[in-house]
Amino acid sequence: MDPAMMSLSFSSHETIAAVATAVAAGQGGIAVVRLSGPAAESVGRSVVSLPGQQLWDSHRVLYGHVMDESGKERIDEVLILLMKSPRSFTGEDVVEIHCHGGLIAVQRVLERVLSQPDVRRALPGEFSQRAVLNGRLNLTQAEAISELVAARSRRAAQLAMTGVDGGIQRRINSLRERLLDQLSELEARVDFEEDLPPLDGVGLLDELQLVRRELEQLVEDANRGALLRQGLQVALVGRANVGKSSLLNRLSRRERAIVTDLPGTTRDLLESEIVLEGVPITLLDTAGIRATKDALEQLGIDRSYQALAVADLVVLVFDLSQGWIAEDAALLAQIPDDVPRLVVGNKADVQTPSKTALLGDEVDGIPPDVTLSALTGQGEGALIEAVLKACGASEALGLVVALNQRQQALAAAAAVALARSAEAAEQNLPWDFWTIDLRQAIRSLGEITGEEVTEAVLERIFSRFCIGK
Repeated sequence: MDPAMMSLSFSSHETIAAVATAVAAGQGGIAVVRLSGPAAESVGRSVVSLPGQQLWDSHRVLYGHVMDESGKERIDEVLILLMKSPRSFTGEDVVEIHCHGGLIAVQRVLERVLSQPDVRRALPGEFSQRAVLNGRLNLTQAEAISELVAARSRRAAQLAMTGVDGGIQRRINSLRERLLDQLSELEARVDFEEDLPPLDGVGLLDELQLVRRELEQLVEDANRGALLRQGLQVALVGRANVGKSSLLNRLSRRERAIVTDLPGTTRDLLESEIVLEGVPITLLDTAGIRATKDALEQLGIDRSYQALAVADLVVLVFDLSQGWIAEDAALLAQIPDDVPRLVVGNKADVQTPSKTALLGDEVDGIPPDVTLSALTGQGEGALIEAVLKACGASEALGLVVALNQRQQALAAAAAVALARSAEAAEQNLPWDFWTIDLRQAIRSLGEITGEEVTEAVLERIFSRFCIGK
């Protein structure tokens, strides 16, 4: 931990408290109220009554009841865990009160804790911030924990665990050390060039550009990693009654949309959250686009057009049994040019030979990318593969390390700074000109790991965390 970070002015003398688990009415058998700070143990002793001769030892689970201020009413039956500094998440004295879940019980326990002197409600991410400032976690590990909690798929959770285990920190530290080695060589020549052998400028430049290319690869990988974290929006569009809702139900494995033989059944934008091969996907089942005088159906059609503009991928579904018609071609033309699209022929189970001739060259020169039957599941695997490939998500599945958005921006800045060193070399500038950009690259990588970070930056990072984390 950089000594400068340890000097940041955070109130370590204060004890903070918050609910550290999700809270929802009727959900969750237990909830955890977490306290951290010098008064954590004394507050726990004040609000919890323990029967018998239980000892307040570190890392021992105790049983008791949270009592009201009068000491007569039991608010909840709880387990309480004391973790003495430094063997805790934050590195401070920590008390966790495990109470019943839901809304009322946990809120009453938290209110009882916050009513004690020297205790205040924790700010968003403050537990994790204290863990970093006290050297229990590095900055990339804390960010990875946040991503692990927010993971929407198993693959995203695995990627986050790489960060929790220090994978990002090790990778960035390795690159930063290589740059520091080159900086030391340059600075030695600036100060003592006459006393040292000539510097191999070509070899130095080659090393800097090798690091730059590794950083650029990390930036590219971060874009793919974002797909696993944030997911994709895939819009299903097509004429009325071509089977979009049936396809949504097939992929989501539940009757999310009403399916009938009547055209115009879907009159609103339906969403379904699914995971395909580890990639979270929001399917947008749009209203069938056609001319209509029905005001409600027209509203749904208008929203379908809006969905085209925000989707990461548009899947245009048409009816194989009817063949490709002018209305399908018109819809294809309305998909924005910069949005990936797939043309999918549905109802392969009822396709007739005479209609097959209408596919091939007459689909504006584009044969369907996938043919399937949403009813039977025929072709479903090919559709999933095509969706992931069209969005670039299939390449993300093999990632080992993926930077988040903040880290990606800093890695990109470091790569740009290293690219400028090549310009300095081409212009035969003195060594001290090289050191300017090299120091900038090193600072950017130090911000990723927390080696070089200001209080304002740290507060901005942790303000995005949820309370209790």
